[in-house]
Amino acid sequence: MAFVIHFLRVSSLEQTSTFSQFQKAFKRIDQSSTFQWFVIAVIIISALTVGAHTYSLPPAVETALHFMDIGITVFFLVELVIRYLASDGIRSFFKKGWNVFDTIIVLGSLYPAAGSTMLIARLLRIFRVLRLVSMVPELRVLVNALIKAIPQMGYIGLLMFVIFYIYAAIGSMLFAHINPTLWSDVSISMLTLFRVATFEDWTDVMYETMEVYSLSWVYYLTFIFLTAFIFLNMMVGTILEVMSEEHKQLREEQNPDADTMATSQEMQALHQKLDQLQHTLAEMNKKQP
Repeated sequence: MAFVIHFLRVSSLEQTSTFSQFQKAFKRIDQSSTFQWFVIAVIIISALTVGAHTYSLPPAVETALHFMDIGITVFFLVELVIRYLASDGIRSFFKKGWNVFDTIIVLGSLYPAAGSTMLIARLLRIFRVLRLVSMVPELRVLVNALIKAIPQMGYIGLLMFVIFYIYAAIGSMLFAHINPTLWSDVSISMLTLFRVATFEDWTDVMYETMEVYSLSWVYYLTFIFLTAFIFLNMMVGTILEVMSEEHKQLREEQNPDADTMATSQEMQALHQKLDQLQHTLAEMNKKQP
């Protein structure tokens, strides 16, 4: 009985060791820059094939694109399996949001492209281009920054809406009789102000009202100053602040020992200064009678 238990224990250890070796091999493949660049190249080719389907092509080319699309789908599935096997289990794999995103995109591209489902399948395959975001760290930082900045940008957007509403109400009261098409009510006035905020022939709108109210330029300039300069710069500043935090986090993930190395170097420099100070004090004591 003891022999059987020992045999099972040894077999279990051997299987664990073998799986660990396979996992390390898959990790090397997954973390290889060559493999990652190859995946990016396949994503770009996938985007080009989707675009090619929008043209009128000969039957032979259509057939070639069809088989190429199947090959790309199979490659993405294999690549996803490699990344899963390189992870530390299903929880570790799906703990990362980008892995969930890639899984949804890849499984969605398996939708059969035949008959009445052709359009749906092609629409799903278009989203494979978004996998560039998950493969390029800089793009991930940008998207993560935009997502994390949404709550703060929401408050800025709410304040902008209040400013738009106030100016739209004032504009509707003052300018409705000048041009009802642009200022008839608050909703239409807000659309007109959006045109002013985006600088789309806004001077034509201003000069039209200035013929009746010569000082109406104050209305437009203050609105542009508040929206185009202050609030938009606040949004840009919010995004840049979050992006700097994301870049810092990315550097820490890529080089987790950087802080430890920096602390070690500082300690070595401090020890050198202490040794120099001790040497100087010893020399001073020798010179004293």
